[in-house]
Amino acid sequence: MIVFPNCKINLGLNIIGKRTDGYHDLETVFFPLPLYDVLEIIQPAQVQNDTTIKVTGIALNGNDEDNLCMKAYRLLKKDFPQIPAIKTWLHKTIPAGAGLGGGSADGAHMLLLINRKFNLNLTQQKLLDYALALGSDCPFFILNKPCFAEKRGEVLEPVPLHLSGYKLVLINPGIHVNTGWAFSHVKYSAAGQIKKAIQTPLQQWQNNLLNDFEPVVFKKYPEIQDIKTHLSEKGALYTSMSGTGSSVYGIFTGDNKIDIDIFPANYFIKEMIL
Repeated sequence: MIVFPNCKINLGLNIIGKRTDGYHDLETVFFPLPLYDVLEIIQPAQVQNDTTIKVTGIALNGNDEDNLCMKAYRLLKKDFPQIPAIKTWLHKTIPAGAGLGGGSADGAHMLLLINRKFNLNLTQQKLLDYALALGSDCPFFILNKPCFAEKRGEVLEPVPLHLSGYKLVLINPGIHVNTGWAFSHVKYSAAGQIKKAIQTPLQQWQNNLLNDFEPVVFKKYPEIQDIKTHLSEKGALYTSMSGTGSSVYGIFTGDNKIDIDIFPANYFIKEMIL
């Protein structure tokens, strides 16, 4: 059985403040993109407790046991001991640590995959609960539709947002932005700005739908700001960094021709029609 975990971008990202539990309250709109990893349960393992994962494609840091797919398996195995040991294959095409939620998508889709493969009959709410145990933005990938998110990112409200026919250009320069560092330097915003801004026409987003991490990240990594500047100069209706970076995207009319040859060959660049 096979699934195709997709990534997301943030349309605006405001950090409201730090919580007593060490997390931050935030507001954003998660928007799913048609860029996919491949996740497959190949077969039940022959030996109990021999669950493994093979990862191909874009290389990941860390060991396999820390992969969110493995954590998702162990989370369900604890409550459903009848789930057998399995062999899993994950092919990565979504850049890791890029503000796109690729790892979170893989973990959430592993929950969905095991639920279907072994007929666990979990409700959507129960899947959301398991996903939150994996990470703050994992629940979004259970719903996988445009959502206004608040608190840690787990309180989700679907929004009627349609960008069909627009072209999105996604660029990742391969720069790793430390998430902890970014949160420690960000300036907080007042609540309510994202929800108000997302209701305006796309052409008005640039001045109102803001990512609070951009000033911090751009100061330390001017190369990331240069990507946003280029996309804006080439006619993007809206351009922003996603999450804490380093991915930057621009939304264009479908007939807009984008010159991507100016970027270094090691950049990850993807054009897609929404």
